[in-house]
Amino acid sequence: MTSRMLRLTLAGGVGALALGVSACGSSNDKSSSTAAKPGTPAKAPTEGKQGGVLTQLGASDVDYLDTGHTYYTGGYQVAYATNRMLYSFKPGEETPTADLADGDPVISADAKTVTVKLKPGIKFAPPVNRVITSKDVKYAFERSFSKNVGGQYTFYFAAIQGAPKKPTTGVQPISGLETPDDNTLVIKLSTAAAPSIAAALVMPITAPVPPEYAKKFDAKNPSTYNTHVIASGPYMVKNDAQGNTTGYKAGKSIDLVRNPNWDKSTDYRPAYLDEIKLTTNESNMSVAAQQILKGSHMAIDTNPPSAELKLAATQYKDQYQQVPAGGFRWFPLNTTIKPLDNLDVRKAILAAFDRTAAVKARGGKFVGIPGTHFIPPGIPGFDQAGGEKGMGQDFLANPRGDMAVAESYMKKAGYPSGQYTGSDELLMVTANADPGKAQAQVAKAQLEKLGFKVKLRTVPQDAVYTEYCQVPAKKVAVCGSAGWFKDFNDPQSMLEPTFKGSAIAKDGGNNNLAQLNDPAIDAAMDKAALLTGEARYKAWAEIDKMIVDQAPAVPFIWDNTTIVWSKDVNGSVNGYYTALDYNFTSLK
Repeated sequence: MTSRMLRLTLAGGVGALALGVSACGSSNDKSSSTAAKPGTPAKAPTEGKQGGVLTQLGASDVDYLDTGHTYYTGGYQVAYATNRMLYSFKPGEETPTADLADGDPVISADAKTVTVKLKPGIKFAPPVNRVITSKDVKYAFERSFSKNVGGQYTFYFAAIQGAPKKPTTGVQPISGLETPDDNTLVIKLSTAAAPSIAAALVMPITAPVPPEYAKKFDAKNPSTYNTHVIASGPYMVKNDAQGNTTGYKAGKSIDLVRNPNWDKSTDYRPAYLDEIKLTTNESNMSVAAQQILKGSHMAIDTNPPSAELKLAATQYKDQYQQVPAGGFRWFPLNTTIKPLDNLDVRKAILAAFDRTAAVKARGGKFVGIPGTHFIPPGIPGFDQAGGEKGMGQDFLANPRGDMAVAESYMKKAGYPSGQYTGSDELLMVTANADPGKAQAQVAKAQLEKLGFKVKLRTVPQDAVYTEYCQVPAKKVAVCGSAGWFKDFNDPQSMLEPTFKGSAIAKDGGNNNLAQLNDPAIDAAMDKAALLTGEARYKAWAEIDKMIVDQAPAVPFIWDNTTIVWSKDVNGSVNGYYTALDYNFTSLK
């Protein structure tokens, strides 16, 4: 799975791209007290005023309006305003709320069935206008598995009975999706995966799609439903009588207006705004951010550049909100490459590593804090895994690094001087632009402190993963600009794709970048996947500790996301997709 990782590393984090090293100074440190503390969710929204038009300025377009295809932050932001997923998140809350669903999912005793009841009477927007049924959600799942639609995270639902092993030609029925009546969806599973399937029912794949309307678009490859999307939420992309999205100008703008069929009595969202106008082609986000801070009825789409971030923190303190980004950035150490195949060598690297220097390379304390493990703030299991302090490993005790501890591990690894004396050269691959380039240069210096020889290769950001770090055959020893961010609020989605041995993909597309292959960890993951509630979070926290004990990567930062707005905007950031929540934002 690359797209989600790239999505939040590029879009959700890389307003941080502009943060650069210039924000490393003392002023940033002084403002750090206003930054989101580890584990702090988005603030609950305040009561708002009905009406008005909000303008959001942004430099990039959504990836897709189609909920069966979207996987970028901007796409999610629009999707959760224009659609009713089975479950979704209120700002300030880390557990989901029933949305299109009428109550919590019911999991069978053998964890092989999930049953969801739908609220009755909810209608599609024009021109469909009819009541939504469980068959519309069933079709939404099935179409996402089609190569025409190109769903990007169907692997989370691979346990559904009859789920295709590879994308289908056209939309094909899935036997494990049953609709005994118009308000009931039954999901039959081939394995006891119900807890993780239930957790994933917050994703856009669950937004209903009317088959009688969408089939003609989905028959094309690629599907053209993206420019004919039908809403079910408070807002809709402005369209004409045929459903053509006249309010969407690709690469330029999106116009969201009220869905006339939305029934407020069925929804927890207040949806104060009458209209949201998005520009998606701003050429200078520094200028745009200044316009927002000094202007009226405006907001930004992602992190502002460093100067404006500082400006907001020092002069416009009521005009921004910061939330944990729900992920981690890390420097994976390829455990199959010498000398990184030696556990004590890896522990030495973590011990010597000045994580605060790498954080500064991304913009300083305001951008995030040094990580100590791999379940990030905002994800259940974070506190159970030790929270900000971590789990007590001596090789991660000092965020500035500890050469004495590092050298002791090098001696255990067979290097009497405490320095690496071998001849192996380590290939590190990173992005050719900051902050990826800057943080990798810091990482290179940390490795060289222990005597390692490092060859740093810079490539375009989109090639870092697909052509190097995700391709085991390329023998990348250290990935210099890697990040993994949540798909939904569950620790399994953070740890299993990135550290499970059976997840290693030798032919490319591999997300276990360290190629950690520990049977004990894999077995613990299999057991933890069956658990629910507090027992689940404790089990995954213990797995987090097992992973850290193997030192497969340097967990160097837990990011924050900062959204700024004008003085007359009562903004609210949704901690799930880490962007302005149109459903709860209002004008003063």
